[in-house]
Amino acid sequence: MARIVIGIGTSHSPLLPLTAEQWLERAADDRRNTRLNLSDGRFLTYDQLESQVQGRYADEATLENFSRQWQRCQQALDRLGAELQAAQPDVVIVVGDDQEELFRRTNIPAVAIYYGTEIVTRPLESLEVPPWLLATAVGRGYAMDLPHRHPGAPVFGRFLIEQLTDAGFDLGAVSALHDPREEGLGHAYGFVIQRLLGGRPIPLIPVLLNTYYPPNTPAPARCYQLGQALRRAIEQSTDDLRVAIIASGGLSHFVCDEELDRRVLTALRAGDADVLRNIPRAALNAGSSEIANWVTVAGAMETRACKWSEYVPVRRTPAGTGIGLAFLVWQ
Repeated sequence: MARIVIGIGTSHSPLLPLTAEQWLERAADDRRNTRLNLSDGRFLTYDQLESQVQGRYADEATLENFSRQWQRCQQALDRLGAELQAAQPDVVIVVGDDQEELFRRTNIPAVAIYYGTEIVTRPLESLEVPPWLLATAVGRGYAMDLPHRHPGAPVFGRFLIEQLTDAGFDLGAVSALHDPREEGLGHAYGFVIQRLLGGRPIPLIPVLLNTYYPPNTPAPARCYQLGQALRRAIEQSTDDLRVAIIASGGLSHFVCDEELDRRVLTALRAGDADVLRNIPRAALNAGSSEIANWVTVAGAMETRACKWSEYVPVRRTPAGTGIGLAFLVWQ
């Protein structure tokens, strides 16, 4: 019987492949952002946010603090990588989101599973991204500097699709990629391949949630149900497989909402399904929507205890723009 041997949650922010000094440069992008999402559903310009916050986080938006936070993040990522390696998985399922790397907004499924023989990442230069992304190490950190190739798990992936379909989930099923400069797997998956797998050729099954683009974004309760069904599907396989399942993304961004993040992390650690299923939709806009990936994996890991977690609230500007970086392992 296939079995889950480890569950992991990890942020995949561009901050993580960058240096602490480059975090300061990233702040300039925040000041140009005209749609900074708050957890009450509002979107503000930077000037509007700054007027509301009144420079409350100026003491945190310093290179000295960024250097300390960068170190904590790298230590947490090293620890995740070591835990994953020690678990010796035969296959890794990554629950992430697609941001027009594979799908287009004109045609995007709420949930899809990629079950191709080979995963190919899409180069950043083929996407509409800020120039600073192309001039940094982010592409390499996401395995998106080139079309990188990584093994998939076609037989097990197809089995999971069939089981989840029988369980009442209407899925998109992707079996192949054509031109990597037109379509490919994105940063949610490349970051895991590069940073946690360290390039080890362990077969990967990407689960792609549409967290970003309404109107068909799955609700937190549905994401939790998906995770539960995914666990049952894994356990129904007669293959002797050690399975790792990883949530990639989040937490709150592009305004760091520490209260929201800590509420989510407390629920994850306590296995509080009610809190996770009832996260307000208004809190899950833009980057914060990736919390849904964690809720999905929490559903799969609901019978397991949290082993450890780390949380780093990064505020790149005095107005509090930034991200809640989080790392967690279920036993």
